[in-house]
Order: sequence, then structure tokens, then C-alpha cells
Amino acid sequence: MLDIFGIASLGNFFTYLTAFFGAFLAALWLSLIFWTLRDIRSRSHDKFVHILTVILVAILNLPGLIIYLIIRPSLTLTEEYQLTLEEEALLSQVEERLLCPGCGSHTENNWQVCAHCHTRLRKVCLQCDQLLQLPWQICPHCATPVPGSSTEAEPADTPPITG
Repeated sequence: MLDIFGIASLGNFFTYLTAFFGAFLAALWLSLIFWTLRDIRSRSHDKFVHILTVILVAILNLPGLIIYLIIRPSLTLTEEYQLTLEEEALLSQVEERLLCPGCGSHTENNWQVCAHCHTRLRKVCLQCDQLLQLPWQICPHCATPVPGSSTEAEPADTPPITG
């Protein structure tokens, strides 16, 4: 009599539906565990943290995933590396900028004086017309002594006088 209304076949249908739903939940659970492992590996080098987060998601399932999403590092290791490179590039640009010692304004590498306060920044070699830093006593381009320096008074070829 039960076969007339299809109740026996309906029971089999619910059995298959329950098995399918259980398999789906198991696949979802495993995929959450593997996704969490891949995600934490991209965010941390610490093996203990890798194991801890996988156990958290394996035991608590969706609530564990939500907890992990709240406490995980905000940047991946690649993003942190890129951010570090950008910061270093910005710092090197700031360090490369030449500033006037008199007024602190931006100067160029080929300026002899500051355009704002007229502070002398560099001097010109009389032999080769190259710009020299103020403390230099000899031109590194042509090896000519700078006028007014102590090396100009003593030529390099004559030995110093000892007395």
C-alpha cells in the first residue's frame, strides 16, 4: 500500500538528498580549511600561526573562519614587501634632494649659489670649469689645487720642509 503513494521512493529520495547535503557540507568544510591555510601562508611565515588557524577553522567551521577573518594580518607578505619598496623609494628621493644650508630651500646639483638666499653652494675650478664642493681643496676632475687652500701653497712634487 505504501508503494501506491510513492512513500517508499520518497524515503529513498530524502536519504539521497541528505547524503548529498552532507557531502556538500563536508566539501565546504574542507575547502574552508584549505582556503584558510593558503591565505595564512600568504600573510605569515610563522608555522605555529599556520597550524593554529587551520585548527581554529577545522574545529569551529564558519565561526572559526569569521574569527580568523577578524584577527588575520591585513596585508599579505607580497603587499608588505611592495609597501616597503615604495617607502624606501620615497625615502631615497627625499634623501637625494639637495637643500640650501642657509635657508633650507630646494637646490639643484649644478647651482653655484642658492636662488633664494644667495648662499654660496659650490665653487668653480679655474682649470676645467667643473663645480666643486666648498670644502674640497683640490679638483677631482683635473687635480688642480683650489686657490686659497693649503695644498696650493705646497706643491705635491716638493717634499715638506721638516725642521
